Amino acid sequence: MKTNDLISLLATDVPPVDPNVAARRFGTGLTLGASAAVLLTLWLFGLRHDILLMVQTPLFWFKVAFPAITGIGALMSLLRLSRPGLQAGKGWMLSGLAVAALWASALALYFSAPQAQQASLLYGISWRVCPANIALLSVPTFAGAFWAAKGMAPVNPRRAGAAAVLLAASIATLAYCLHCPEMGVPFWAVWYVLGMAIPTTLGALAGPWLLRW
Repeated sequence: MKTNDLISLLATDVPPVDPNVAARRFGTGLTLGASAAVLLTLWLFGLRHDILLMVQTPLFWFKVAFPAITGIGALMSLLRLSRPGLQAGKGWMLSGLAVAALWASALALYFSAPQAQQASLLYGISWRVCPANIALLSVPTFAGAFWAAKGMAPVNPRRAGAAAVLLAASIATLAYCLHCPEMGVPFWAVWYVLGMAIPTTLGALAGPWLLRW
């Protein structure tokens, strides 16, 4: 049998691939994970009492913008890495720029503040628990993102795992903003970033195991 004939035979009666399958899988996994992260935040930690006042302040939206932009970059990378033959693209760059902008702002504010205020800007009142809380809240979206990515057969599971958990940690941080009382930019630059980096590292390590196909 000729090669062309074999290809035609193998392609006979093969149903077309649904072009929306990735959107549905990620939409389902991330929606369920994000909803669980918000509910877990409210159940374990509670809503900050002045949230209605906070949403009227630009600083609160700067606080929210960091995990939002980081998460968008992680999602861009994950969508590409979940498809065979594609690289991460510019998503990592967007996430990196979000971190760089936060660090630059934090350094400027920290060194321009009076020395007596620098420690409170950096440590706040919750530095001991903040990274662990974010890592905990990452778990629901961790599961949803890995479920969605596994169904897309990624060929670089380590990078895909890191992108999936960076996305989960970003969503967790957004949810945690509903509770977290800290409004110091240096605090976010250290403890939010650490809380996102820990599960992201674990995701990179777990990717080759959890995303096997």
